[in-house]
Amino acid sequence: MEWLAGLYATQPFWLWLGIGVILLGIEAMFSTEWLLWPAVAAGATALLAALAPELGLKIEGAVFAALTVALTLVSKRLVKRVNPGDLPDINDVNLRLIGQSARVVEPFTNGVGRVFISGAEWAAEIHGSNPLVGESVIVERVTGGRLQVRPQ
Repeated sequence: MEWLAGLYATQPFWLWLGIGVILLGIEAMFSTEWLLWPAVAAGATALLAALAPELGLKIEGAVFAALTVALTLVSKRLVKRVNPGDLPDINDVNLRLIGQSARVVEPFTNGVGRVFISGAEWAAEIHGSNPLVGESVIVERVTGGRLQVRPQ
């Protein structure tokens, strides 16, 4: 532990830069998005320590903590503005099926049948008239592994 105190005493920049790199490495491994802003704050604190090494560990620690909190709060607001929560997740394949046209591949009996959409067959439910094989239906929602459809 003495070597760490010696490193900080001679070059506080490297301590903060090392913390930032470690946090960024953990973030890259696990992709949590929680350690990105503390890593940026550590990098900014490293720059501050290089420009003003006389500040000391207490002030640098306070700057690091304040930057971490501020950057995290600002990023949360920015993410909400850029990517509102009411939009569907573009990576959710099931949600992308909603509103798409599907082709009936197995006849509906008692409102249950099978449709083909996006390269796969799905179990489907329909309320009302049963479409014939080959006809198109529109996906209204996805419930588990079953599509709720309506006639086109």
